[in-house]
Amino acid sequence: MISQTAEYALRAVVFLAENDAVAPVHVGDVAAALGTPRNYLSKILHVLARDGVLSSMRGPGGGFRLAIGPDRLRLARIIGLFDATPDRRRCVLGRPRCSDASPCGAHALWKDVADRVTTFFHDTTIGDVLASAEVAGVPAAGETIIAPKPRRRDPRRPAS
Repeated sequence: MISQTAEYALRAVVFLAENDAVAPVHVGDVAAALGTPRNYLSKILHVLARDGVLSSMRGPGGGFRLAIGPDRLRLARIIGLFDATPDRRRCVLGRPRCSDASPCGAHALWKDVADRVTTFFHDTTIGDVLASAEVAGVPAAGETIIAPKPRRRDPRRPAS
């Protein structure tokens, strides 16, 4: 549906919104929390900062934070920086010409789904995602909650 780059961007923005602290969040901390490659995520965050979605600060206390309130930041704005804008429906079969006048075999089936997806991206804000995750009791940024690994016993020490 969306590229991995756009997904990482969405996850990072949601993470920053969840962790809206006084200090900016370092890219390494975001990458570690989301399990994403640091250098790749850094490039994504800089694109978001250039567009005004994030603000960035350099230096030891630097990092990234939201520049727009989560309730005003629509998913389509974030995705549109990395993928074709979600408001332009594409043929699910990849045909260059597919319309109501010249439909492909999947056109009638795909049209309603594609319209709902487009509406979702345009109508949903980061604030909506945070609120929905809070109600469901799940991490909004999509991090997997992993139980800590059991500690290995040192064979040189007697068992307690």
